[in-house]
Amino acid sequence: MTNTQVTGCILAGGRGLRMGGADKGLISWQGKPLAQHMLERLAPQVGKTIIVANRNLDRYQAFGVRVVSDQQSGYLGPIAGLATALALCETPYLVSVPCDTPNFPTDLVSTLLAGLESDEADVAVTFDGEQRQFLFALYRQELADSAESALAAGERAVWRWHEKLKLTEVPFPNTQSAFANFNSQNDVG
Repeated sequence: MTNTQVTGCILAGGRGLRMGGADKGLISWQGKPLAQHMLERLAPQVGKTIIVANRNLDRYQAFGVRVVSDQQSGYLGPIAGLATALALCETPYLVSVPCDTPNFPTDLVSTLLAGLESDEADVAVTFDGEQRQFLFALYRQELADSAESALAAGERAVWRWHEKLKLTEVPFPNTQSAFANFNSQNDVG
């Protein structure tokens, strides 16, 4: 399996409530927006990359990748971004990452893909040794209808949607800090 068969999706469509309403993907960290850090880490691992954002689209478009908004309005959570990305995905697989976790592993996609294929699963979810990281996941593209149905049924929690799928948990031992995200201005430094 090659990375050209995987589309990367950066989920940047939230309201940023824990950041005082700031657009988290555009918050500067080490001189660059968080979403740019995510893109630089994700792009070498995938064939295509899209950003799902619901505001400041022109600023995200400056990163030079496809930018889309949730197909359903109202900030319905990451599952809305996933449903949108899966519906637009033109490759057999989609990997999702949040916009605020810039130190994720550089072998994320290859490791998730190996786990998904070996277990013949629908979705491969990252396990950091302590907990599942539900937004770091690899999906088969044919889950687009399932994501849309879950969203239409009122589901907002990605993990509850995952419970209805054939899921494999892929361990990334001793990597808790790699999956640490920014939830406040203090985290950004």
